[in-house]
Formats: sequence, structure tokens, C-alpha cells
Amino acid sequence: MPHLHVEREQGPAKREIVKGLRAFNASVLGKIDHRALTITFREGKEIVGGLVGETFLGWFFVALLWVAEEYRGRGLGRKLMEVAEAEARRRGARNVYVDTFSFQAPGFYEKMGYREFGRLDDFPAGHDRRWLTKAL
Repeated sequence: MPHLHVEREQGPAKREIVKGLRAFNASVLGKIDHRALTITFREGKEIVGGLVGETFLGWFFVALLWVAEEYRGRGLGRKLMEVAEAEARRRGARNVYVDTFSFQAPGFYEKMGYREFGRLDDFPAGHDRRWLTKAL
């Protein structure tokens, strides 16, 4: 019987878990075109905004979107999303989803045509975590 182990370093264990899960998923779904997508805005060499996501199984997931405080209100977030959505479409994604906290940017995504499909109330305390989606 295998023994349970709380890992001190996430990297090596996570890679094995991801490898095993991807192998199982591929055995059911066939080839999975899973690709990372990162886009940045730079002022010189400094990153002042960016988006991190991934495309897979016909979907685009926006994991992170950030614009430095002094650059907000200039349309950089919208431009990051537009470029990312265009690249996701080019890769064959038909839909996109994102999660955000109520104190972050749900209104921003709604203005871009996203609709809420899920919510966890009081996560974190006094706020909500929301999931939004739209067709590409």
C-alpha cells in the first residue's frame, strides 16, 4: 500500500501529478492541444500589465490579468483581452472563461460581453468569487 506524503517542494510532485492526469485525459479525449498564452505590456523592460492564460479543448481560460495602478484607465486591460481572445480564436477556441473576485474586475468583464455563470459567496470573507464566460 502506498504511503501518504506531504510534499515540501511542489514542483517535482506537481509535474508528476499533471503528467499522470494529462495521460489519463488523453486516453479518453485523444490529443489535447493545451498551450499557455502570456501577453505583456512593457515600459522599456518593465512589465506594467499582462495576461496569463491557456487554451485547451476548444476553450480559453484567463488565469491572470493585471495592469499596474498608474496605467489603469487607459484601455490596456481591454487591449490585453482583445489580443488574447483573437489569439485564442486563432488556436481554435470557441469560448472563454475567467474567474475574478468581486473587489477585482467583474464589471470590466461584463462590459466586454461576459456573463456570470457561477459564484461562491463570502470567498474571501465579505466578498465573492465569480466565474464569467462568453463565446468567441
